[in-house]
Amino acid sequence: MGSREVRKNQTLLCAPIMAETVDKMVINMDTAKQSGADLVEIRLDSLKSFNPYEDLKTLIKECPLPTLFTYRPKWEGGQYDGDEKKRLDALRLAMEFGADYIDVELQVAREFNESIFGKKPEKFKVIVSSHNYHDTPSVEDLGNLVARIQETGADIVKIATTALEISDVARIFQITVHSQVSSVPIIAIVMGERGFISRILCPKFGGFLSFGTIESGVVSAPGQPTMKDLLTLYNFREIGPDTKVFGIIGKPVGHSKSPILYNEAFKSVGFNGVYVPFLVDDVAKFLQTYSSIDFAGFSCTIPHKEDALKCCDEVDPVAKSIGAVNCVIRRPTDGKMFGYNTDYVGAISAIEDGLRGSHNISASADSPLAGKLFVVIGAGGAGKALAYGAKEKGAQVVIANRTYDRARELANTIGGDAVTLADLENFHPVDGMILANTTSIGMQPKVDETPIPKHALRFYSLVFDAVYTPKITRLLREAEESGATIVSGSEMFIGQAYEQFERFTGLPAPKQLFRKIMAKF
Repeated sequence: MGSREVRKNQTLLCAPIMAETVDKMVINMDTAKQSGADLVEIRLDSLKSFNPYEDLKTLIKECPLPTLFTYRPKWEGGQYDGDEKKRLDALRLAMEFGADYIDVELQVAREFNESIFGKKPEKFKVIVSSHNYHDTPSVEDLGNLVARIQETGADIVKIATTALEISDVARIFQITVHSQVSSVPIIAIVMGERGFISRILCPKFGGFLSFGTIESGVVSAPGQPTMKDLLTLYNFREIGPDTKVFGIIGKPVGHSKSPILYNEAFKSVGFNGVYVPFLVDDVAKFLQTYSSIDFAGFSCTIPHKEDALKCCDEVDPVAKSIGAVNCVIRRPTDGKMFGYNTDYVGAISAIEDGLRGSHNISASADSPLAGKLFVVIGAGGAGKALAYGAKEKGAQVVIANRTYDRARELANTIGGDAVTLADLENFHPVDGMILANTTSIGMQPKVDETPIPKHALRFYSLVFDAVYTPKITRLLREAEESGATIVSGSEMFIGQAYEQFERFTGLPAPKQLFRKIMAKF
């Protein structure tokens, strides 16, 4: 495997194997090897029927990778609901037949380890695990838990907790680093969507192992990424202690294409960074919790652009007048946070290019937006950015929003008019207007929604949609059918990404590569 060549960490990648039959497990083991896994976790509790003597021999003999056997009981979140002695006997048998690792739960670990004392094969290791499906305890409680696990005679400690918010993961990182100092191998994972970064960043903090699934959607615990994403999207093998962490702060954040874009770009220029999705509920708490300069820069998206601005030590004048940032950089010398807004640059230049293209205006002329009526749908961070940018280029700006008061407030700030979203249906002071949707109306999964009825689109010469998933929204499709030039959100996305990449890395953005990557979506 090519992915084996560059390794900046010793963290192993384990593929959980869950199947109802031994035959299916054997097939999945081969898939796991092909996908780049270092070992497999064989979940015996997923088998519909299990004959320990025969099946363990087959599984160990047929497996092309080192094996970890887990026989998880119902009381620890697994599927086994039978006799406890039979369960532990099967694990002891796996050890005798040549398993590399077995996982036993903290509750039964002491007596289990005593029962195999003096019988352990040389390279065989016992992982003692504790799973908390409710929350992530304090650092002190986690420290005590690790000590309790060690006292049972564990070779490797495993703790899995649940993230109620992304700040919980920081405590698991702290415990992982602390365990390095006392040289105890530790697997420390935070389950759930808010714990996702624990699975990607564990090699940075020295975790023993992370889990990646062989197919998407088939997980053995909530929030598991696929092996393919870990290796090829997040470049897992190249994450080391000195890797800088960047990411997108949003809610939701799963739809974002930013990780694909930045990670591929980082790799292409040899920049030691990783870019991850941060599902954040409270921005101020997130930025206070991850205050190390290793967390070096953030893209901000809906709904956090305004709150992120308040957390910055300094804000560039454009972002200040917009009242929103979409990029926060942490200065490496003192950790101070600087806020920028690159949204409007990407969007406005894409709209100008669209207008120039449709009227063959030379690029050297004044902005084709000068004197145009420019309708912005939405009064949030992105709406402010576009309104500000259009005004700066000499357009007359009208803000349309569901609630009139928010539209009025923004219109007063930048010097423009305000209408409600419902008013747009019959809004037609002039022909050849420009429309810019900055709300999430029409974004996946609600692709059949649109902010404005089709018959009203004939009054516009150009329609822009900040939504870029899907690339052609219902709004853009209907605008094109009505004869307008359309500009998709991916143009805005690329434009702001160039500038963010340069702020993150201090290197020129690989523009050709960015376009090539975006073309795949």
